[in-house]
Amino acid sequence: MTRTVTLHGIKACDTMKKARVWLDGQGVAYAFHDYKTVGIDAATLKAWAGKVGWEVLLNRSGTTFRSLPDADKQGIDEGRAIALMVAQPSMIKRPVLDADGVLVVGFKPDQYAAAFA
Repeated sequence: MTRTVTLHGIKACDTMKKARVWLDGQGVAYAFHDYKTVGIDAATLKAWAGKVGWEVLLNRSGTTFRSLPDADKQGIDEGRAIALMVAQPSMIKRPVLDADGVLVVGFKPDQYAAAFA
């Protein structure tokens, strides 16, 4: 059975490069979705949030989030977080690996190995 694997993220990101190297080294075929150039819709983010939680998806440590006015950072809930991520895809933690509906957010080799075990 062939798995459907999509790696979501931003092409120039160093963590994305590590994930691609790992997948290539394991012989995993995958599609790449650059959500900075192609965009991402709220429905996809809402579905991901339902699986892993919006707090996991929102990259609060990145420069894009940190550069927001303090008022925009206060009282964030799922709806506001999704709106922020749609407007500024750089605020999505990366990479997001979707392997037949199993999501892995971020890159850690052991988590990737478990997703393909």
